[in-house]
Amino acid sequence: MDKKVLITGGAGFIGSHVVRLFVTRYPHYQVVNLDKLTYAGNLANLTDIEKAPNYSFVRGDIVDQPFIDSLFEKEKFDAVIHLAAESHVDRSITNPLEFIQTNIVGTVTLLNAARHIWKDSPEGKLFYHVSTDEVYGSLGETGQFRETTPYDPRSPYSASKASSDHLVRAFHHTYKLPVVLSNCSNNYGPNQFPEKLLPLCIHNIKNNKPLPVYGKGENVRDWLYVVDHALAIDMIFHRGRVGETYNIGGNNEWQNLKLVIKLCEIMDRHLGREKGTSEKLITFVTDRAGHDLRYAIDASKIRKELGWEPSVKFDEGFDKTVGWYLSNEEWLASVTSGSYQKYYDEMYLKR
Repeated sequence: MDKKVLITGGAGFIGSHVVRLFVTRYPHYQVVNLDKLTYAGNLANLTDIEKAPNYSFVRGDIVDQPFIDSLFEKEKFDAVIHLAAESHVDRSITNPLEFIQTNIVGTVTLLNAARHIWKDSPEGKLFYHVSTDEVYGSLGETGQFRETTPYDPRSPYSASKASSDHLVRAFHHTYKLPVVLSNCSNNYGPNQFPEKLLPLCIHNIKNNKPLPVYGKGENVRDWLYVVDHALAIDMIFHRGRVGETYNIGGNNEWQNLKLVIKLCEIMDRHLGREKGTSEKLITFVTDRAGHDLRYAIDASKIRKELGWEPSVKFDEGFDKTVGWYLSNEEWLASVTSGSYQKYYDEMYLKR
């Protein structure tokens, strides 16, 4: 194996797609998936590659410095792709300290371990920090976030991610740690935990439950198919310039209400229901505290420098996403019931 890569949060939504891509595309890499397996980490996302000879899983907490130091010392990683994070804004409003611990302290713990293990031979090493467009704050009706846009986080979640971004850059400038960062727009696709908008609505439509839409549904987000995000991460990991930041976006803005209506139309078609049936489930609820109005990404830098652009058109990706959830009802049922958390015990503790 010519490179050993640690991927943190690899059992999560985006992380599992990145793990799968690296394991299958680079058989000469040894890929180590580190995940705490909180509510959003699901090893069932990776059953198709879990027996691959170049893949291994480690359960652990990135906040635990002695554990992380020991892991780095033992494995001698050549690179880190850091995706492990608390990511749901609503949860951050309820429990901000949890986000500070995982997203800030956890990132520094990894940075410290990488700094110490690579201090004598930094050549060919890389710490890749995956972040979010939410660090830039909120846009009005016009404009886009660029890599040079000043940070203006508005929620405990985005503030914790902004802090982790600053710390990654600080370690680069202070300790010469080789780093690269990316900030991505909203992802959608298979294996997303159903607290997020699209899988939540898919689950509720299927079960004829209300579809909660914040405020008047006027908030706008830029949507990207998760596999395209994984491909962008791959490209930045291998060809991005050390010390640089790359914005990743779908150039695909949707107002929340219009997005949910679109989803209702697709679900009605898939379920054989009369058009307009699911739309009647839309229910407007009290808006989220400090709800950002609009996010939009200018992804021209990664397009010009690395040649990346989304490959999946939204209509195709949206339809594939709905089809996946409806074809994987057992996965969705296990996640919503919590029974998926038994998978680790069955796979790793009862052998």
